[in-house]
Amino acid sequence: MTNLQKRILTSLIILPISFFFILRGGYFLVFFLLSVFFVSNYELFSVFNKKATILFLDLILILSLFSIYYLSENSIRLNLLIWVIILVICSDVGGYVFGKIFKWKKLTSISPKKTLSGVFGSFIFSLFSLFITNAIVIKNGINSSLNFLEPKFFFLAIILSLVAQAGDLTISYFKRIEKVKDAGKILPGHGGILDRIDGLMFVLIFTFILIQIKIIP
Repeated sequence: MTNLQKRILTSLIILPISFFFILRGGYFLVFFLLSVFFVSNYELFSVFNKKATILFLDLILILSLFSIYYLSENSIRLNLLIWVIILVICSDVGGYVFGKIFKWKKLTSISPKKTLSGVFGSFIFSLFSLFITNAIVIKNGINSSLNFLEPKFFFLAIILSLVAQAGDLTISYFKRIEKVKDAGKILPGHGGILDRIDGLMFVLIFTFILIQIKIIP
């Protein structure tokens, strides 16, 4: 089985499970978030040696998990949470696909596999998340005052994709300092939990900030 096949199979398993706990909320969500926290901390202390790195990444992790809990508290914010998760996935897939098809200039030495074509692919695919989320909201009859096809969400999709890519590079930078490829091996094709949620953590925190300053919803 190729690495890509492993990534797809793992995603098909963990994504529905994650949405199950998020949509159930309550104790289910708390259990899920605590599980992610403890597994991620195991990875942090197993892979990273610098105390400052561990402290910084743990802070980002805690803030992102708090953001998930906050966003799940009502239907409007829950729709935003669903969109954010789908957006990060689309952005990641777009970067991978475009990076493989179009062999453009390397983006940075921090992550040698990152290319300029991958960056544009991430931006383009992130826009698909708006149509996917809007379709999910309409199909399931979810009562929401949000219209993800409004112009501002197209702009936000690009911004959040940029944040996701920056978050990915940030984690890659710390892994490069420690001279490790992955933070763990729990997810075949992806590495560890931190490898899977690297960009998502930063997007969740940024989304929380946007809500606080009344940019969204």
